Amino acid sequence: MDIHKTVIIGSGPAGLTAALYAARAELNPIVIEGFMTGPGGQLMLTTDIENYPGFPEGIQGPQLMARMKEQVLKFGAKFLLEDVQSVDFSKDVFEIKAMGSELLAHTVIIATGAEAKRLGIPGTREGELWQKGVSACATCDGALPLFRDKELYVIGGGDTAMEEALFLTRYGKKVYIVHRRDQLRASKIMGERAKAHPKIEIIWDSVVEEALGENTLEKLRIKNVKTEEITEHAAQGLFFAVGHQPNTGFLKGHLDFLDNDYIKVIPGTPRTSVEGVFACGDVMDHVYRQAITAAGTGCMAALETERYLQAKGLG
Repeated sequence: MDIHKTVIIGSGPAGLTAALYAARAELNPIVIEGFMTGPGGQLMLTTDIENYPGFPEGIQGPQLMARMKEQVLKFGAKFLLEDVQSVDFSKDVFEIKAMGSELLAHTVIIATGAEAKRLGIPGTREGELWQKGVSACATCDGALPLFRDKELYVIGGGDTAMEEALFLTRYGKKVYIVHRRDQLRASKIMGERAKAHPKIEIIWDSVVEEALGENTLEKLRIKNVKTEEITEHAAQGLFFAVGHQPNTGFLKGHLDFLDNDYIKVIPGTPRTSVEGVFACGDVMDHVYRQAITAAGTGCMAALETERYLQAKGLG
């Protein structure tokens, strides 16, 4: 069986950028782009992207990913439309088992990303109102015309929810934080900052029961968990801010992780706890989670891979 110089697991902005750099360095990367998880990453579920450099008129998420893949293919990278089922990093040559393939590699770049927790609220799934007023990233989508000067809602009670709500006050007419408890989980300073903002109102002891609308979000049904009273609220934006789950299930026991299940890397680098295995994008970044930062770490991972292979005499 051939031993590949590098195998890249994941095909979002991080994975495709890593593949681009690796292909141009003549590392002949194999990209396992995902089948059930979906090739292209989270941006395949995103409509207008206005904050990716180089596109002053904005670009659709799927269009951006298609153009990235086209650029990678131009330099000779190979793609497998499969999901990885298991890995073995315990030997000098790494083993990767996918749905229909078994690969050997001197290096591996993990770019499997993370998924926003969406809570399964009726009306918020794909094919319903997802990306039609419902989002999991205020900093990605909050500035879109759809949300400007509108009634916006954020679900969550931690620092992320406070940050998202404060960000949305720049664009929305009013921002409501829906929290299922009677006190915030956020740090004191973030909680006080949100409470003091004139555009923010907190709806305590409550959960969103359903999102309603024809072509875009129009209203929410919100239930008070103490009184069980259900009320309807006009809403043009709903943002989940209850955390993300990195796609790392197949890696457990093979790498070191942070307490929140993100891959642990040496600070400032994409190097993991296993020499020759690198991580990039949202699977190792629980702070920024942007397409541009994912692409940047994908570049870093490919450059580190090239240097590692050269140092080992394998480049």
